Amino acid sequence: MGTSWYSGDEKAAPWGVLQAQVHQQIKERRLLPQGAPVLVAVSGGQDSLCLFRLLLDLQPKWQWRLAVAHCDHGWPGDQGNAAFVQEVADRWQVPWFLATTTDLAETEASARTWRYQALTAIAQEQNFTHVATGHTASDRAETLLYNLVRGSGSDGLQAMTWQRALSPTIQLVRPLLRLTRRETAEFCQHRDIIPWQDPTNSDRRFARSRIRQDVIPYLQAHLNPQVETTLAQTAEVLQAEVAYLEAEAAQLLQQAWEKSTLGLQRSLLAQAPLALQRRALRQFLQQQLATQVNFEQVEKLVKLVHAPNRSQTDPFPGGAIARVEEGYLRLQ
Repeated sequence: MGTSWYSGDEKAAPWGVLQAQVHQQIKERRLLPQGAPVLVAVSGGQDSLCLFRLLLDLQPKWQWRLAVAHCDHGWPGDQGNAAFVQEVADRWQVPWFLATTTDLAETEASARTWRYQALTAIAQEQNFTHVATGHTASDRAETLLYNLVRGSGSDGLQAMTWQRALSPTIQLVRPLLRLTRRETAEFCQHRDIIPWQDPTNSDRRFARSRIRQDVIPYLQAHLNPQVETTLAQTAEVLQAEVAYLEAEAAQLLQQAWEKSTLGLQRSLLAQAPLALQRRALRQFLQQQLATQVNFEQVEKLVKLVHAPNRSQTDPFPGGAIARVEEGYLRLQ
């Protein structure tokens, strides 16, 4: 582990276009407060190293307390990666922390879940309030496509947001969501930063790798050369729309839900647009069921909004059944 904090000296280069862009996004979106303790997730790849260097360049202005965290999955392609990240952190005079696992299934979902758990644990132990990751507009575009083909609604399509809570006291932030992978590569090349080459990035066993290597280049060549930026902008629009609809649905649910009788007033639900009905009923199920709620389960309740008295659904996970009782919809 490094022993001194980077405090901003001659290593900080004069601001360029990317420094100005990231500074503006951090300021406008209030991603990283002045003087905040920030844990930077560094895989060793070009995006995370670009983020690391940019935050170091901006640190004299913001006075953050920076440190690096690296997650070692224990996969064959990771051998030497942790030592590489430690070398970079030491060279740039920033403390670093390492999380290691040797018992992790080689799936995207399990790796992602473990990484966020590990980053949260380090942040809690070391009193960091923010965790910064190097996700870019390219990642956002890939996430949108990935979730689209899996059948996600608008919530899934905008899933990669600028910030979200990892815990009540720790915020995950993504300051590079306006930059593409091409821009981070050019930045690293300009600053003579040589990234770690992770073989899993080109492993077509992973869906995201196939999207990155096959789908995006095809779309760029045959439909839209700026498809990454366009899809990232679509995700940005959806993020605002989803936030608005979720707030409206929560208000509808609050008005319709008589918690003393465990019933939803069907007349209030029936007056609302279908989009709000679905969201309010999904929020209701999320509070009542112990499992993840899917589209089919929500549609069961939607059909009961206008159904005859005594209509009911088949059992939900856990055995609960939704019934129509006069003017109410009840889950028992």
